[in-house]
Amino acid sequence: QVQLVESGGGLVQPGGSLRLSCAASGRVFGIYAMGWFRQAPGKERELVATITSVVGSTNYADSVKGRFTISRGNTRNTVYLEMNSLKHEDTAVYYCKADLSSIPGRLVSWGQGTQVTVSA
Repeated sequence: QVQLVESGGGLVQPGGSLRLSCAASGRVFGIYAMGWFRQAPGKERELVATITSVVGSTNYADSVKGRFTISRGNTRNTVYLEMNSLKHEDTAVYYCKADLSSIPGRLVSWGQGTQVTVSA
């Protein structure tokens, strides 16, 4: 069993900041990459940012470049998303995703999601 637990969502005013955290636990033997996705009401889930575990290569959606920063924790089982200069259109449920090694093999795991609301 693998669990991804997200935290850090909430209500913030436009221009504000939030920091999301995601920790992977359970039968995790190694992590290839972790990332954040988001889904707004009536829209499809979209990539926000990803980071590889070994090299730390990052990838961002154009809509968040320069405002969001993804990073790994020291244990590499944790990933963070620092969100600055938040806009109304950033409002969504944010999901953590991990590409990892477990039993019976390589698999993709998702967190339960955390709500981010940007509103005055």
